[in-house]
Amino acid sequence: MSDTPALIKPIPVPDADSRLYWEGANQGKFMFQRCLSCGKAQFYSRSLCSHCQGKNLEWQAAKGLGKVASFSVVHRAPIAPFADDAPYVVALIDMDEGFRFMCNVIHCDPATVRIGMPVRTVFEERPGSTQKIPQAEPM
Repeated sequence: MSDTPALIKPIPVPDADSRLYWEGANQGKFMFQRCLSCGKAQFYSRSLCSHCQGKNLEWQAAKGLGKVASFSVVHRAPIAPFADDAPYVVALIDMDEGFRFMCNVIHCDPATVRIGMPVRTVFEERPGSTQKIPQAEPM
């Protein structure tokens, strides 16, 4: 037995505003909020609309399709649990439903990622947890 602690990637801790998002991820659904007052989508989840401050928010499931808006290739992981993944891509994805989210682009060579590249949402399982993490992969 080793005296070195296992290197475990961080696991999200859902709160009242994000619980339905994380539950959806565990079911393979990318959940976001749409304001029924102004009609705009928002991500990440909040108790008020980030556009009009309305309280009339509805949870919806995204189709899971989008395009890379911006990205960076990480060659030196910021914390040890991600070191074995380097190099990896951190990207801003513009989802078809009208919101942007940050994730990793996985299942491809980082050198092939481009702005405007079509991607789809996939759900990564984290060892030591039942929580699935939304990521993106090229279409």
